[in-house]
Amino acid sequence: MSQLIEEFNDYRARMNEVILGKNNKVINRLFNLDTNTYADGALPVSTKEMLGLVASMVLRCDDCIKYHLGKCHEEGVTTEQVYEVFAIANIVGGTIVIPHTRRAAEYWEELMENN
Repeated sequence: MSQLIEEFNDYRARMNEVILGKNNKVINRLFNLDTNTYADGALPVSTKEMLGLVASMVLRCDDCIKYHLGKCHEEGVTTEQVYEVFAIANIVGGTIVIPHTRRAAEYWEELMENN
């Protein structure tokens, strides 16, 4: 696994453990709601992850973008599909999303190389 992917996943897991370990009812419920939102339902998980990716790009959250790209990769989303998601995010969010698209493309390349 590349250092970029490993560092992101390790940090996320470590900090989630710290946060959830404090047993704050509201935060724990929010994390649970987030997990359940992306579960298979009327929409497949891959579609939900692509929707999350668009929202994350428009909101310009690089951590969220990496997370959803990782999930998209796990769900078998193709490079062509990811770049259509990038296009939608840039149309919706405007040119301010371009720097996030660059970092997203870099992360996607890392994920594809670590297949």
